[in-house]
Amino acid sequence: MEHDNLKYKICTGYDRGLCIRGCGRQDHQLNTYDWLADVPGNNQITDLVEVQFKNTRKGYYHNVNNLDLKKGDIVAVEANPGHDIGVVTLTGQLVKLQLKKANLKSPDEIKRIYRIAKPVDMTKYEEAKSREHATMIQSRQIAKDLGLQMKIGDVEYQGDGNKAIFYYIADERVDFRQLIKVLADTFHVRIEMKQIGARQEAGRIGGTGPCGRELCCATWMKNFSSVSTNAARIQDISPNPQKLAGMCAKLKCCLNYEIDNYMEASKKLPPKDAVLQTKDNDYYLFKSDILAGLITYSTDKNLAANTETITVERAREIIDMNRKGEKPMSLEHNGKMKEAEKPVDLLAGADLSRFDKTKNKRRGNNRNRNNRNSNPNQQGSQNQRRNGNNRKPRNESKE
Repeated sequence: MEHDNLKYKICTGYDRGLCIRGCGRQDHQLNTYDWLADVPGNNQITDLVEVQFKNTRKGYYHNVNNLDLKKGDIVAVEANPGHDIGVVTLTGQLVKLQLKKANLKSPDEIKRIYRIAKPVDMTKYEEAKSREHATMIQSRQIAKDLGLQMKIGDVEYQGDGNKAIFYYIADERVDFRQLIKVLADTFHVRIEMKQIGARQEAGRIGGTGPCGRELCCATWMKNFSSVSTNAARIQDISPNPQKLAGMCAKLKCCLNYEIDNYMEASKKLPPKDAVLQTKDNDYYLFKSDILAGLITYSTDKNLAANTETITVERAREIIDMNRKGEKPMSLEHNGKMKEAEKPVDLLAGADLSRFDKTKNKRRGNNRNRNNRNSNPNQQGSQNQRRNGNNRKPRNESKE
């Protein structure tokens, strides 16, 4: 039996300098690195086990049979009704911390783990999963015929095929009581409806973002916080709806990633309505580089005229001088512009043809070596001539 279960074993991860037992497959969206996996006796601390199902659904179960479970094992767990098939994603001490985040209402929601999945269980599981796509297409047509303003985004069958979860999206409240009756008569399973948002749907579908990486909502994001246009304004991003919107047609979640750094750096900037006065002109704010700490001023309020770029410290220094009634000669430091430090390109003046020269030179050296090896007599005579030319006469007198 143990030999038969090997073909259903899921890889426990990749060795990237971390404990390989603590890693999980990268296609597990809610994967958590178990940094206590290599600690002896970690699994005996608690019998709670975290099990993940399709996409974003997780559950916590009691290992009442004291099974030797590791991350990546496929197990059969208690469900209502029947049983379900999932993958172990976390064991030991960290499960208690994850359980606090789950906000379970009562301990009765924590069910049991029956066994490690058998080949019979996996066969039923694969048969149930093979019906999900066809069920989703047919259920969409049924909802359309009933005139319901909703979209069924995904269908998930339970491991034993006795229950199906329908994930739907709706802008308004939907009365789907008639829909449940029709779906139950059509598919002969127990029906459960779950409403999800546009961001969750994008995470379930997956895809690649404009950054070239897989969507955050499809890889690691679990909780979705609200994103407002204020985040784009603080980061001085152009309010272009096409660039700010993600695959879900909502504002990109990554707009909140660096908002704290921008807010902290923006506190050092001078007021936007501050006018820098010199003996020649008055300068108005044109644009600012928040993270670099550089501000560009213009002599015109609306156009880029006679622009000068200075640092935040220099701008505050001039503002303090203006408050005292003093005006500097210019915005520059001691009559010279303080240029911003730019990264140096080490290969800016390099000639790419040097690689060809090196290659040709190596070929020439190899040819000379081959010629010397092929004509040993000639090589010996050349060595004698060299030694003879360099040899000094013994009886040579010193001048």
